[in-house]
Amino acid sequence: MTNNEMEILRNQMDDLNLQILDLINERAKVVQQIGEVKEKQSMKRFDPVRERDMLNQITTHNDGPFENSTIEHIFKEIFKASLELQEDDHRKALLVSRKKKSEDTIINVKGEQIGDGNPHYVMGPCAVESYEQVAQVAAAVKNKGIKLLRGGAFKPRTSPYDFQGLGEEGLQILKQVADEYDLAVISEIVNPADIEKAVDYLDIIQIGARNMQNFELLKAAGDVNKPVLLKRGMSATISEFTNAAEYIISRGNSNIILCERGIRTYEKATRNTLDISAVPILKQETHLPVMVDVTHSTGRRDLLLPTAKAALAIGADGVMAEVHPDPAVALSDSAQQMDLGMFDNFMNELEKHLTVHS
Repeated sequence: MTNNEMEILRNQMDDLNLQILDLINERAKVVQQIGEVKEKQSMKRFDPVRERDMLNQITTHNDGPFENSTIEHIFKEIFKASLELQEDDHRKALLVSRKKKSEDTIINVKGEQIGDGNPHYVMGPCAVESYEQVAQVAAAVKNKGIKLLRGGAFKPRTSPYDFQGLGEEGLQILKQVADEYDLAVISEIVNPADIEKAVDYLDIIQIGARNMQNFELLKAAGDVNKPVLLKRGMSATISEFTNAAEYIISRGNSNIILCERGIRTYEKATRNTLDISAVPILKQETHLPVMVDVTHSTGRRDLLLPTAKAALAIGADGVMAEVHPDPAVALSDSAQQMDLGMFDNFMNELEKHLTVHS
């Protein structure tokens, strides 16, 4: 074979490659149209009977030189790619994703710009026990220039016999103290029916780990014009976490703060295992601010400071931790709450750390 003949054959092959490419893309457009029809009719995307019929038709018309098994393999790859194309069309980018919004969401809460690149802190007792208790913590929080005060009024507990919180009375105490100290209040709501009354008391509605997939609660939070702090479920994947946030934003409320609070693993040295890598992943894949709850992730007072440093170092927008005037007599989670002296040292050390690394 001469060089000229080889060149002719190669040119012919190049032309055929382009024809095949055009036909594959033309087929892909038809596949997308079929996907749209299936979605409207709520049909399954994968139909094994239809695939077998197409393969039989193709191999029946196969005149070689490829064996039928080879032809089946080639077309199965085309079918697989087509199914993935339909699924990609169906899985449109989430509203919480960077694909939908490239710039960071910044949430204004009484002048606190959460997500603006500066560290923010949410501090307060695990549970609201009395006006005096919350006021003592509020005074300490205010003294450190912190704006966000937390406190549990509704406490979902593992045991039904543990302290469940003061309910609406707890919200009233939080609101009273916050007004007196010019603070913003965050507290967990566990019942969709309580969302409406919570709006009158709270500046941020918290949805806790045990309710991350309480979809009716997520929808109710999405229906109000109030920032939501959403905690990751104790066994939730990052995908499940972001989809929980999607429930809120899909109802019109885009003021969402994601909070990593540790996940359940086999490790028993800490209450949960702090998934610190979740912070940069969530920051890359969503436009929402991300905080880290160092109290519930570790369950240990001695680990609060190092994990808070790690959270801020890896890019978290803020840190949440629990403070109690006298943790020894706290009605819930006494072992993991800081007393006022420890809280003062905690904040001083964090400020030093940030100054050194700024």
